[in-house]
Amino acid sequence: MMRTAAFALLMLVSACSIAQGFPTKPIRLIAPFPPGGEIDLVARGISAKMTESMGQSVVVENISGAAGAIGSERVAKSAPDGYTLLVGATTTHGINPALNPKLTYDAVKDFTPISLVTTIPQVLVVNTSVPANTLAEFVQLAKAKPGLPYGSAGNGSPHHLAIALFSSIAGFNATHVPYKGVGPALVDLVSGQIAFMSVGITAADPHIKGGKLRPLALAAPQRVTSIDVPTFSEQGYKGFEVMAWYAIFAPAGLSPELTTRLSAEVAKATNSPDFRDRLKSLGATPVGGTSPELAAHVRNEIERWTRAGKAANFKMEQ
Repeated sequence: MMRTAAFALLMLVSACSIAQGFPTKPIRLIAPFPPGGEIDLVARGISAKMTESMGQSVVVENISGAAGAIGSERVAKSAPDGYTLLVGATTTHGINPALNPKLTYDAVKDFTPISLVTTIPQVLVVNTSVPANTLAEFVQLAKAKPGLPYGSAGNGSPHHLAIALFSSIAGFNATHVPYKGVGPALVDLVSGQIAFMSVGITAADPHIKGGKLRPLALAAPQRVTSIDVPTFSEQGYKGFEVMAWYAIFAPAGLSPELTTRLSAEVAKATNSPDFRDRLKSLGATPVGGTSPELAAHVRNEIERWTRAGKAANFKMEQ
């Protein structure tokens, strides 16, 4: 009995020592989508602040594919030592587990939640050549011209599901064109290869301000200061909200000491004045928070997207 207690005490002291000395080498921060879009803002903003605070490099690595599943699975199978982290998102820890029965990881069991970073509302934008200046005009156009092409960051992404749900509510049919990330989709939207898209406001903001895209409706509870565009609710689609989010995860089995340490570091980075102001200027809301808070958020998101998928009669495309 005494040996068991002594061993447990030794393990506790050892874990605390590891947490205090951590990190002793660079940390990999996996972004499971291609460069470009909101994920770069989050990943590179957090990595820069953590590098500064922790005295070790936090290196962003883009491992894209399968709506974020490839990079997420890579982290899930990594050692739970704090040196491999994931920028998880609405897709990887909300939509994928809710709607993809062939998902290769368990969004709850295979990860240690660290901290929620930010929430970002989506905005419906059209190429400026599209003859619609309001949401009502766009819906009328979409009904008159079935099959208007729209882009997304991939099958089952929040951008995809947002249009699938809205088109079912508004009563029009459109053609989905999946891309390998937000960046490539926006390139084709700006050039006119596709007509419209629902996308995070932070990614759309420079194109809107540059006159390349026209915003029609914000999928948020209320307007934001970064752009002057009414919400879906204001234009007759009450309660239509699509809020993307980004958070940091580690593999399952990370020690409580390292979890607490990393949660504090991510929250500190999120709430640093310059990064916080940058997020807010683009319509995003900085969050921060604890591991239990993020765990509850993930469970709620899986339930929410399960309900949304059923309402839209959505089937994951394989």
